[in-house]
Amino acid sequence: MRQIIAMHGWASDSNSWDLWRDYFQAKKWHWQNGERGYGHLLPQSPSWKLDFDLKVHKRRVVISHSLGPHLLNKRVLKNATDVVLLGSFSRFLPEGLANRSLITGLKGMKQQLGTSQEKLMLKSFLTKACYPEKVTSVTSGPILEGLSFEGRYRLKDDLNLLSQASDLVSKISTKAKVLVVDGQQDAIVINAAKSDLLEDLLDHLQSPPTHWNFSNAGHTLLVPDLIEKVHYWLELSQ
Repeated sequence: MRQIIAMHGWASDSNSWDLWRDYFQAKKWHWQNGERGYGHLLPQSPSWKLDFDLKVHKRRVVISHSLGPHLLNKRVLKNATDVVLLGSFSRFLPEGLANRSLITGLKGMKQQLGTSQEKLMLKSFLTKACYPEKVTSVTSGPILEGLSFEGRYRLKDDLNLLSQASDLVSKISTKAKVLVVDGQQDAIVINAAKSDLLEDLLDHLQSPPTHWNFSNAGHTLLVPDLIEKVHYWLELSQ
């Protein structure tokens, strides 16, 4: 069985994977979405389906964006044969002076959740996430459609997780094939965090990760044919 578990990032939801899901299901992959439930979708924490056919080469692929891999069950990551990290990081706050403004920004975002400034703050975050594309390139999600009462608390909890994230790589199998996809114009994840992730993966994995860095893309990685490119990489890496 060829399985994919996908996990969205902070302030997003599983609807962001609709095009990916449709494409891979058409290619006979079994697809599951993780869901944090920030908006009006119920939280979902998927796990791998059991496959008892020992003659079939099993593929268990995680595709996740930004904070997404940190939101998955540890067993999902540890048992993945392939991991695709889109605009992600091991530590969002790298060591040194570079993280001071980030710490201040995260503190301010947390304080504004649940206040009259919440909508403006979230729209500002979405604008930065979409850059260099216009925010109108995103048409759905909790920021645009509204947070649920419970989702607002999850969003705040996950801001704490974002600031405390320190070790993603050790949760991935050393045998896994890993693809890291970055946008050079990412206005959310700083370059130091991207470099730390690649260095950690090089030290941890038996085979070095593949790294794509798109010059005209931002954090949301609205790259033409990215889905097809990732599929082709998965076919080559098996």
